[in-house]
Amino acid sequence: MATKYAIIMSEIKKQVENGTLGPGKKLPSVRELSERYACSKNTIIQAYHELEKEHVIYSVPRSGHYVVNRLRPHPDGITSAIIDFLSAGPDHEVMPYLEFQHCINQAIDMYKDELFHYTDLAGIQPLRLQVSRYLQNLQVFSPPERVFVTSGVQQALHILIPMPFPNGKRNILVEQPTYFGMIESAQLQNVTTFGIDLTMDGLDFDRLEFFFRHQEIKFFYTVPRFHNPLGHSYTNEEKKRIVRLAQKYDVYIVEDDFLGELDPNPKSDPLFSYDPDGRVIYLKSFSKIMLPGLRVAVTVLPTIMTNTFLRYKFSTDFMTSALSQGALEIYIKSGMLQGHLKRIKVLYHKKMQLLLAACEQHLPPDVVYTQPASGFYSTIFLPGHVKARRLAELLQQKNIYVDDARRMFLPEFQRDDMIRLSISQVSEHQIEQGVKEIGRCIRFLLGKRDSPSQLSTAWL
Repeated sequence: MATKYAIIMSEIKKQVENGTLGPGKKLPSVRELSERYACSKNTIIQAYHELEKEHVIYSVPRSGHYVVNRLRPHPDGITSAIIDFLSAGPDHEVMPYLEFQHCINQAIDMYKDELFHYTDLAGIQPLRLQVSRYLQNLQVFSPPERVFVTSGVQQALHILIPMPFPNGKRNILVEQPTYFGMIESAQLQNVTTFGIDLTMDGLDFDRLEFFFRHQEIKFFYTVPRFHNPLGHSYTNEEKKRIVRLAQKYDVYIVEDDFLGELDPNPKSDPLFSYDPDGRVIYLKSFSKIMLPGLRVAVTVLPTIMTNTFLRYKFSTDFMTSALSQGALEIYIKSGMLQGHLKRIKVLYHKKMQLLLAACEQHLPPDVVYTQPASGFYSTIFLPGHVKARRLAELLQQKNIYVDDARRMFLPEFQRDDMIRLSISQVSEHQIEQGVKEIGRCIRFLLGKRDSPSQLSTAWL
């Protein structure tokens, strides 16, 4: 006979599965459920605790419990939680909901004049000042006058891609693979974009120099730390070498340092630190380390480009949300951000180590995968005739979601032999289980092991 807490768990799962309780929906309080089911509060607490362990719900201190994702029925009629290696937003359980809510409430009072008027196109001055100070922790030293606020890094890229640069060149160079938003924006704006392979061994610097010398490269877009999708990070010496080549051939660098705060190596520097006066344009997003819906990022520009950048920004919007800017300024100034960063730095490092240990144990020996120290992403390179799209489809049938990474390539670089795993929204206890199933599916597609019937019951 099922225990009372197990019955309660089952009923909550059914409501999540049928949509009665949707993603983000707040669950009844412990007291309310204990009265409804005529049981002790400890029984409800145990049910909620088990649902948290299964990544069905998550808790917000002093607020309550919320639904993470809708559950999906297994083909054999068993309901199982999603193992989400696909989503790339921050971990729901560590996002600073209540802290930031407090900052928003303060911002409404402090910045009420800005809320009813158009503010500075470059961003509100108090935020630019706080960000200028904050970036010093990342070895980015720049006065507030060179810091510009945008509605996410995506807007900054959309501005920079068509914008004329002081070198008078028009073409763009990107790593392959790279962040899909960069590729999409370049293609929509019909800007000639070249690609250079980024492999397990890094960049081919002879090839990089060839592009810089012969292809009229306006800027080189790079994600030098915890690359999306590879998880790759350049060494300091490699960063210096990239900057030297850019200086030699009059090429600008657009450095997307979206996860720089997670770097466990205190001696790792951004490219910007090797040419702070004008060669490197530095992008910093607050979406991945905090709240995606905040839609605030900053761009550090050389002085010679500031007026042009503002003119192009004006064509996309008159201003970035003053409320978001004000709340972020308060969040940084109060010290809350630094406390939050300490927590997530430990969390994502631990998750990545769990992922790499699981890959080592459960993937076939001929499967190669990247091994980042932290960050969100690692990539598995598939062996033989195994196709990423087919593997992703097979895993989806088992409620495991991965990214086949096709959208992260320019058309001429397209490949179908790698999958990206993101650890940001998968719970710690699911990581090994998910990788184990990925290993099973790869073996099945290789024809080495596991029949289809075995695969269909492997979840049990």
